[in-house]
Amino acid sequence: MNTNLTPYALAIHGGAGTILPQHLTPELEIEYLNGLKNALLAGKTILENNGTAIDAVNAAIVWLEDCPLFNAGKGSVYTHEGGHEMDACIMDGATLASGAVTGVQGVRNPIRAAREVMLHSDHILLAGKGAEDFCKSRKVPFAPEGYFGTAFRMSQYREALMTDTIALDHSITKFNKPGFGEGNKFGTVGAVARDVFGNLAAGTSTGGMTNKKYGRVGDSPIVGAGTYANNDSCAVSCTGHGEVFITNAVAFDVHALMNYKGLSLEDAANEVIMKKLAKSDPESGGLIALGKEGQPVQVFNTAGMYRAWLGVDGSVNCRIYQ
Repeated sequence: MNTNLTPYALAIHGGAGTILPQHLTPELEIEYLNGLKNALLAGKTILENNGTAIDAVNAAIVWLEDCPLFNAGKGSVYTHEGGHEMDACIMDGATLASGAVTGVQGVRNPIRAAREVMLHSDHILLAGKGAEDFCKSRKVPFAPEGYFGTAFRMSQYREALMTDTIALDHSITKFNKPGFGEGNKFGTVGAVARDVFGNLAAGTSTGGMTNKKYGRVGDSPIVGAGTYANNDSCAVSCTGHGEVFITNAVAFDVHALMNYKGLSLEDAANEVIMKKLAKSDPESGGLIALGKEGQPVQVFNTAGMYRAWLGVDGSVNCRIYQ
């Protein structure tokens, strides 16, 4: 029986990692919390007006993509070539339909592109120029290259070039001081939702790794790795070391543990993040998940995760640290 006082539910994340109070000034912390709150409210507005879970996930992630604080859309990190290659995925738990794009450049909101793939193509995952051509055919908004970068991201990029490193969002040590970042952070945004009709949805979007080469793709756009939704079990959006999450099929594994072993959502998420991933990478990231009933689950094996969710009374809750 659903014990929620509201018939809908929503949770979002803005990345996990070694996010510590000493890495954020009070002013910057407030900016992040406000960003999370506004994104959550964007999704909540859809749900409280009887909109679909897919619409709510899309709205929340679009807001996060438009906020330069997060590594998705505007604010995406730079590739080795000095550009931006973005990934996104969205999945409908009612139909198991999904859509994703990877390595797209110039697409203002990759999550919108992913949704177009889901709704208006015969495919699930489109890459690079082909994905961009499809987006243009569907009138998905584009933005000039200068739109995506920020001064902070450029500083990260230059440091990465000098040290020849591939960095996970804010992991470059030079900037791990108050006001400049959050430590070793896995830069991804995501949302999971349940609408008044009982349907689930999940979405994830990312700018990837600073100074990444060779068209590297992480877990975010891969169904079952970084994103998964199924009305029979849960909706999941992950944030972490992409290679580890791909190898362990993290998002699908949560679903599988619920469906095949009868675990609760919380137990399944803890089994994957806190036990299974700990064997290969004890600080690999985290996830947000939402089941058919109950409050959202947030599990991460790092010091913090930018996250926000609706309480059972519809209240807005935002957190950063463990």
